[in-house]
Amino acid sequence: MKKSRRSFLKVASIAAIGLGAAPAMNFAASNSHGAAKAVKDKNEEALTAHRWGMVIDTNKLTDEIAEAMTEACHSAHNVPDFNHEVDEEKYPNTRPVNMKQEIKWIWPEKFHYAFPYKEDEFLAEKFHHLPIPVLCNHCKEAPCTQACPTQATFKRKDGIVLMDYHRCIGCRFCMAACPFGARSFNYRDPRPFIAETDPDFPTRSKGVVEKCNLCAERLAKGERPHCEEASEGAIVVGDLEDPESDIRHLLAEHYTIRRKQSYGTEPSVYYIV
Repeated sequence: MKKSRRSFLKVASIAAIGLGAAPAMNFAASNSHGAAKAVKDKNEEALTAHRWGMVIDTNKLTDEIAEAMTEACHSAHNVPDFNHEVDEEKYPNTRPVNMKQEIKWIWPEKFHYAFPYKEDEFLAEKFHHLPIPVLCNHCKEAPCTQACPTQATFKRKDGIVLMDYHRCIGCRFCMAACPFGARSFNYRDPRPFIAETDPDFPTRSKGVVEKCNLCAERLAKGERPHCEEASEGAIVVGDLEDPESDIRHLLAEHYTIRRKQSYGTEPSVYYIV
């Protein structure tokens, strides 16, 4: 009897180790063009940086440009749109949506919401109507990566904060840790709300967190981020540690602000105001 129990415990231990390793094996073996592949890809065409960052010139923003940036990003990354009419034949019994649970990677926000500590009674008139694009700040000291118990969210050496959807257990600790509200949780299956699925990027499932990935999959192929291409010059992405980069020249020539700097997360997204 003792021998039988000992054998059972040995087999159970081996099985537990195997199950624990499965997410990592899935992550390494993934063939999708999502976060996993972006980390693995190494080719001569890839755009690289010591630390990726972004500059947003608010002087070049319009409602139309802000909307175009959101559309370009969300359509390419299969971000669900809760305003999309669901195909009842394909997805029967889909429950009504709650817009408070919508998924967002990049979206326009009012100035006083984006920069609550910058508003005062004599704020310049243009800022009352200006659409401020907000997104993951890919912080140098990212609190979300420290809060995640499974390393589902992690920061690459080049500063990009990514998600491994296979590791995410839906605890939402990362959402609580993010001071920018840049993460969204899938309270429901998002697929019924995707008008046209892009096969080059993985869809998500119910119970996982998602956010902007700075188009890591495009950088790996030598292409610029979707939001930058759609911004008509309002967004520039580049290497914050290269003094000769376009982004560093912009930072040297213009006054910029970052969101909630006092929190000490060192955001990598700068706004020219």
